[in-house]
Amino acid sequence: MAIARDHPVAVAVDAGANLGFGRGSNLGMTHVSEPVTVFVNPDVELIDGSLRALANELLTTPGKRRLLAPLVLSPDGHRQDTVHPAPGSAAERARLMLPPALVPWPLASALAPWRARRPRPVGWAVGCALAGRTETLRALGPFSDSIFMYGEDLELGLRAGRAGITTWFWPRARVLHHQAHSTTTAYGGEPFALLAQGRSRAIEMTLGERAARRDDRAQTALYASRALVKAVLGRDRSRELAQLSAVRSLRRRSGGRG
Repeated sequence: MAIARDHPVAVAVDAGANLGFGRGSNLGMTHVSEPVTVFVNPDVELIDGSLRALANELLTTPGKRRLLAPLVLSPDGHRQDTVHPAPGSAAERARLMLPPALVPWPLASALAPWRARRPRPVGWAVGCALAGRTETLRALGPFSDSIFMYGEDLELGLRAGRAGITTWFWPRARVLHHQAHSTTTAYGGEPFALLAQGRSRAIEMTLGERAARRDDRAQTALYASRALVKAVLGRDRSRELAQLSAVRSLRRRSGGRG
């Protein structure tokens, strides 16, 4: 493979098929010999040495079991919403009524933790860039093999929290994420239905069916309110309507339980 050929210290694992994000990451971890593991998507670009500093933070604090998520930037320099409050938390419920953009600082960082300027604990982090001590990640699994794609990072964050392992947003480290590099080609855009299914399943696996159904309703309210605000402002709301339709379809398939 080109990676192994061009970088002799790298190990390229050929799984022979697309195993999905979680299973592929788990397979890769079987070859890790370093004390810190950093997961990065193929569309993530390292822009400075700060990710190494993030790894060093984990190395120098071996007694703290935690996962660290760097600040993720879009190519235009905007922050991506890659860290979130835990589903069902007070901060998550508050987001239904208070759009983070309209909330004064520093309360906004609780509702939209990716806007925080200093390290802070979060409920979970998107897996496009995530680090942990290798022993901590191996103790967790790390990812569930039963999830092919979407939701595996949420499930990991919730399961880690239940095991006493905190996820932290670490904005001192930063990476560039070109976002939806493969899914745009595969699905012709954002796969809202798969994203909704993955979130619901991850919550059901870790917190139970009733929690998943409550979150489905909360997500319905969130996207409906966002669509309403955009309608009032005369802005395009097609994305929010597509997200709303995807979540509503979950309830139709489950018979409206919960």
